[in-house]
Amino acid sequence: MVSQTTTAAATAASEPIVDVEMESAEDAETAKKDAELLAVQEIRDHARQIDKAVVSKEPRFILRVLRSLPTTRRKLALVVVRSLAVQLYPAGAERDGIMVYIEDYPAGAQEPELPRPRAAIKSPLPEVDAYFHLLLLVRLLDKNDLPKATKCSQDLMTKIVGQNRRSLDLIAAKCYFYHSRVSELNNDLESIRSFLHSRLRTATLRNDFEGQAVLINCLLRNYLHYSLYDQADKLVNKSVFPETASNNECSRFLYYLGRIKAAKLEYSVAHKQLVQALRKAPQQAAVGFRQTVQKLVIVVELLLGDIPERKVFRQAALRRSLGPY
Repeated sequence: MVSQTTTAAATAASEPIVDVEMESAEDAETAKKDAELLAVQEIRDHARQIDKAVVSKEPRFILRVLRSLPTTRRKLALVVVRSLAVQLYPAGAERDGIMVYIEDYPAGAQEPELPRPRAAIKSPLPEVDAYFHLLLLVRLLDKNDLPKATKCSQDLMTKIVGQNRRSLDLIAAKCYFYHSRVSELNNDLESIRSFLHSRLRTATLRNDFEGQAVLINCLLRNYLHYSLYDQADKLVNKSVFPETASNNECSRFLYYLGRIKAAKLEYSVAHKQLVQALRKAPQQAAVGFRQTVQKLVIVVELLLGDIPERKVFRQAALRRSLGPY
């Protein structure tokens, strides 16, 4: 019995030891490559969906692509955007203009081995160009590269303004929001106010309802950033917020309206607007927005002489932020 045990131990000792850590690193690298390849294929599919929307004149395909933007922005690795630039833009000035916003691979690093992309032979549609440019802008914001993001945003606005295509309206609306966001991060919101007003006039004349909604909200945010409540109130009174706007834009508009009414001491109206903003806001996402609105709701209720219900403070997503209240 002892000899059998000794023989088994000797056999086990003679077998090569598998480097588990090396295998796990290789598996992780393979999984990363697969994820990058899937991201490239997914965004290529988005470009095809946009092409389909333009040809069929059905904006719902573009709307579907834009709804997935929060998920897509997490997949914009360096190899993904470089591969897409080659696949979407033909070699020349157009591709070079896009590559300005994509950094080179780190010195000494090897280019990842993705399947070699087929280079584009013709320029993409303006809608696809604007969408990919928007993805690059979002990526620069996530990397906190504000100088490049500012230049990228300005170039994107030049492209948008230079086109007169109704199929571009939904993508343009999203671009306006991020253009305003870049200016806000640069603490330079005042400089784009006249531009936003001119685009709002254009969107109103073209019956671009999503663009109207986004631009009105951008202007209200602009005014409230500088505590210009009278100008914000005049904008609300002189413009008509489109009824067909998305719930997210409606929720933002109601929140800004609630802030304006609260500043003008119209607490009952402010409370009504803020509660509606909470109802229209996404219930599983936009936690920061719901926290901000709920804090203002509580302050307005206290100013009205009411005591907020205890269940408001027991919501899991809001419990910590509402602790001081």
